[in-house]
Amino acid sequence: MNSNNNIPKFLGVAFFSVAVLSIAQMYLSLFTLLSGSISENFVNISNNLTQMRISILLALFTSVAIVVLAVLLFIVLHKQNKTIALVALGWWLAEAIILAVSKIGNFALIPLSLEYVKAGAPDSSNFQILGTLFFGVDRWGDTIHMLFFCLGGILWYYLFYKSKYIPRVLSVWGLLAVSLALIGTLLTIFDFEPSIILVIPNGLFELTIGLWLMLKGIRLCKIES
Repeated sequence: MNSNNNIPKFLGVAFFSVAVLSIAQMYLSLFTLLSGSISENFVNISNNLTQMRISILLALFTSVAIVVLAVLLFIVLHKQNKTIALVALGWWLAEAIILAVSKIGNFALIPLSLEYVKAGAPDSSNFQILGTLFFGVDRWGDTIHMLFFCLGGILWYYLFYKSKYIPRVLSVWGLLAVSLALIGTLLTIFDFEPSIILVIPNGLFELTIGLWLMLKGIRLCKIES
């Protein structure tokens, strides 16, 4: 069997995996870090340790899936423009690294939250100072990794459009979706609260293109066999 016929299937699995893992991680993270109050977040984490740990693991798995996806995209699209493909690969590798490193803040919040509750939830203490630092690492890590994702995504989806590897209507959808996500990320950087509507189209795009590529790979394998 020609290994090239398997690449669309692997690429589809990677897209779909990144989307599902990201959504699941985001849901669990919001579940444990629901309140804007650091003190209440400490209590939420201490009461939901399993969810917090699973959320961190999902983020790490997402980082690995992003690396796999980026490498597969480079294999498929580098012939269109190797320079653009290399830049896009760099953005997404940086995204994966930043996402993984940012979870150090969440790791640190687990023992800190337990100690906070054990100490009787003091109103003003070093717990709040450390909590602000670790929450900041997680929040800014998420924001910066999204910025790198958007910059890389624009380049990848442009190469998709140029190559016609996927239907151009899907490429245009991807470009519009990642542009909306970029607007939301920039709003976050400048201390605005963007609507979640800005990131929903990108999540739907990743799920759709993942399924489309998996079906394409299955069809190619059937034709060959």
